[in-house]
Formats: sequence, C-alpha cells, structure tokens
Amino acid sequence: FSMGLTLTTEDFKILAQRPFDICVGAIAQYLIMPFLALGLTKLLNLPDGIALGLILVGCCPGGVSSNIMSYLCGGDVAFSVGMTTVSTILSPVMTPFLVSFLASGTHISIKALPMLVSIVETVILPVALGFLLNYLFGKKKTFGELQKIMPGIAVLGLACVVGGVVSSQGAKFFESGVVIFVAVFLHNGLGYLLGYGAGRLVGMNTAKKRTIAIEVGMQNAGLATNLATTTAQFASTPESAIICAVSCTWHSISGTLLAGLFAQYDKMKATHKKTATAK
Repeated sequence: FSMGLTLTTEDFKILAQRPFDICVGAIAQYLIMPFLALGLTKLLNLPDGIALGLILVGCCPGGVSSNIMSYLCGGDVAFSVGMTTVSTILSPVMTPFLVSFLASGTHISIKALPMLVSIVETVILPVALGFLLNYLFGKKKTFGELQKIMPGIAVLGLACVVGGVVSSQGAKFFESGVVIFVAVFLHNGLGYLLGYGAGRLVGMNTAKKRTIAIEVGMQNAGLATNLATTTAQFASTPESAIICAVSCTWHSISGTLLAGLFAQYDKMKATHKKTATAK
C-alpha cells in the first residue's frame, strides 16, 4: 500500500519510454534469484523446509526499499522504480509458477493457484488502492503529509511480521542458524554480483548497473515471509518462514551497506580527481 501511494502516472510513462531497460531488469529479476536459490539448495544440501523458504524468497519481486538504496548510491531511481513496479505486477503469475516449478525437488508439493490468490490480495490490491488514492488526492496537502509517514508505518508493520515469525519459530532458527545465514548471505551477495554482471553484459552505464544489482539482490522478502506464514501449503514447514524472515532483515542491512560502499567510492573518486586537478 505504501508503495502504491508513491506511484504516479509518470512512473508508468517511464515503463513505456524505457522498454529495453525494464525488460532486461525483469528477465534478470526472475531468472537470476530463483535459479540461484535452487542452485544453493543443492550446493548446501539444505533441508526441505529451508530450501523451500530460500526458493520462495528468490521467486518474489524486488523490494520497495531498493528504490531508496538506488537513490543513496547514485543509481538510476526511475529505472529502480520501474523495475520494482514491473516485477510486482508480474509477481501474481511469476512467483507461484516459479515456486511450484522449482520446489518440486524439495519433496513438498506447492500449488500455484493459492499463492496467486494470496499475492493478489496482499500485493496487487493494496498497490492498486494506493495508486488510486495518490491519483485522486495526490495534490492535496493533507494527503502529502500522510504519504510522508507511510514508509515508517510500512517498516513498523514489516518489523511486526518478522518479529512474529522469530517469536513463534525462533527455536528452529537456533537449530539451523548457521546454515540459514550462510544460505541467505550467499543468495543475496551473489544476487548483487550477478545483477551487476547482467547490467554490464548489455552495456548499461554505472548508475543503471548499480540499480539492477540492488534490484536483483534485494528481494521482497517481507512478501515471502507473509506467504510462508499465511499460505496453508507452508504450514508443514515453519522453518521456511524463518529463512524468509532472516532474508527480510539481512537484505535491508546489506542493501544499506552496498549503497554506502558505492557512495563512498564516488566520494573517494571525486576527492582523488580534485587532488589531481589541483596538482
């Protein structure tokens, strides 16, 4: 809903104006992270429940906070918003399809239709409602003040979801904590690396490469956590919710660190250039 409140008709015009960038971004989003998750489940020989959770995270759309990270690191913010919007719109089809396809190796049967319904209810409808309200009342001062506090409310809501999972399933985290964190760390870190590589492969500039790296690496693990805790098919594997919750927390931390590193690199480069010019 918070994401929907920030969307304007201009954002959708960007999608029409930059079809190549958005297409590359969407393909990278739904190819790299899902299949990377599958590869890591095999490489690390993850238990079925943890493997299912990692695959679920990998098949979710990009996270909304990636737009902020792109801004902080000098990325292409319009491209970031476009990628997040498209991956979110595609998620009711792509996420259930990919999870049901890739999870077949975990010996847990996942049906696409219940996930599709859940994503429409928890993602598409709130985003659409937020966009509609912004379209109708976006120019009003009171509505503008509401928009400013919504990201904070969204963060608090997400913290409650993650906290709820940890409080109810925390014991299972301590049973497999190291394995879970290693899987999340590798999935996220390699996602950044391969996302940047995808941008480089098609000749994107530095700002776009940084953006696609962050967009690909930072998944909407909050959605994954919600699906793992509310969709009946995941009830038999509560540890899948744990790895989703850990991903949710770690992606935010790592995204902030990566944006900071990019920004620090630019600062050092500018200082070096200034010094060289002075000499």
